[in-house]
Amino acid sequence: MKARIEAELPFYFGPGRELFGFYHPSAAVTGAAVLLCPPFGVEQIRCHRLYRQLAHGLAESGLPVLRFDYYGTGDSAGESRAFEWTRCLADVATAANELRNRTGGARLLAFGARLGANAALAAAQSARLDGVVTWDAITSGDALVRQYDRMQDALKVDLNRFEVARPELDVSTQWPGFERGEGLRAQLQALRLLDPGMASAWLSSAMTDEASRPLDHHVGRQVSVDVSPRWDDVDCLEMAILSHPLLDAAKRLLKEMA
Repeated sequence: MKARIEAELPFYFGPGRELFGFYHPSAAVTGAAVLLCPPFGVEQIRCHRLYRQLAHGLAESGLPVLRFDYYGTGDSAGESRAFEWTRCLADVATAANELRNRTGGARLLAFGARLGANAALAAAQSARLDGVVTWDAITSGDALVRQYDRMQDALKVDLNRFEVARPELDVSTQWPGFERGEGLRAQLQALRLLDPGMASAWLSSAMTDEASRPLDHHVGRQVSVDVSPRWDDVDCLEMAILSHPLLDAAKRLLKEMA
């Protein structure tokens, strides 16, 4: 029990101590560390156990890890309506600095799923990352917004989850199950997938949705993994994603970059 607690250290950090994270120290010294950038909303919840398993696996193999929540998400400060893209990128840089300080200036790599992948790529320069591994990165912000809208529309009349259909005003400011700010729609619609110009690897699920369909110039660099998260299926909203093939692929690629 003692070793388990020491392997996962919860703490608050950042200028106002507004961000919450878990630091996973490693007994071995490899000179590299990994920042785990989470996806957003219900996808963050679905990936929670997978991120935790990945963190433990990386730490055991000699790579210290920091996983954290953006402002307005998880256990960090701020209501869910406060989540917005610019702050999200700033949080990646803040978390990277925290991990760099805790590891004595180690090379920093990052892993991100969905919007977490886009955040790591977009913040790679400001966060001074040395490599990024992505999983089902968002290639079309427009498609992601349409997907969230469709899922929210389905939830409004989902009598398997609710006794009665809910009035439009009760859900018009939500994306599946989470309150969102007015500006987030436009921010995500303008989202573009950036190539960080550094070491990068692109994991792709066996079946991708419209929002993460691989771009032509990434197809030859993508590594397909046997996992089908069904990001766009409202029936899977409460389904945790657990995938040993994905964990093995992510760990292998990050260790190769270390």
